Amino acid sequence: GTAERYAVHSAVALLTLTTERSRALREAEQRLGAAVLRMLLSGQPDHARSVAGELYGGLLDAPFRLLIAEPDSDTTEPGALEALSDALEAAGARAGEAVLAVPDGERLAVLAVDGGAVVASLATPAVGGVVIGLSAPTGPIAVGGAYKQAEAALSVARRRGRVLVEHEELASGSILPLLADDAVRAFADGLLRALYEHDAKGRGDLVASLRAWLSRHGQWDAAAADLGVHRHTLRYRMRRVEEILGRSLDDPDVRMELWLSLKTTER
Repeated sequence: GTAERYAVHSAVALLTLTTERSRALREAEQRLGAAVLRMLLSGQPDHARSVAGELYGGLLDAPFRLLIAEPDSDTTEPGALEALSDALEAAGARAGEAVLAVPDGERLAVLAVDGGAVVASLATPAVGGVVIGLSAPTGPIAVGGAYKQAEAALSVARRRGRVLVEHEELASGSILPLLADDAVRAFADGLLRALYEHDAKGRGDLVASLRAWLSRHGQWDAAAADLGVHRHTLRYRMRRVEEILGRSLDDPDVRMELWLSLKTTER
């Protein structure tokens, strides 16, 4: 009837107005959050606190984490980052935690309470199609460093095919798994190719000799004993390595590059 239709039209108008206001409010919050994050990254924590006010202010008074999320491939659904933002904000709302989520181009940057429900929810993300790097716990005066930590963790997550990598993982264990990168392997192969080709022609064991000498920190007698050769033979081989590579083994940077290349290309 007429009265019912009028009621429906009125309800639609009110809901539309409410939706528009909610959208405008969300956009305003995002602009405010972006301003707060820019101030933190530029080393202005006091200004950031003033701008954040009660909306984000409590978040900046306790240790927090910074995470950076990106689509994991070009085929990821367009709304994946927005869905992740919604999921994290919902987790924060349920736990009464403040969350600062800022779209950053093709990325999403988020500040969340360390040890809180939002960070815990990352262990089993409700949104697929994204890859996440998480910083160590930080505070307002060190957000720039936390951003770099999150970027480094994000890069490792991509290389390892992981959904989430925390910065603490990069500071523990061995550096060698981080060398599992096509660019690193290509560099190592190029650096050592001449030595491997030399050995393949049966002209000596330069690669094994170099590995033994480096592993013994340049101690001639110990390295020669490991190889079962005279130290003069080992000295001759190291001179051949220098001649073939055109590099001096007296240079610590050269020794470092050669050692990491040997670990990367172990055959």
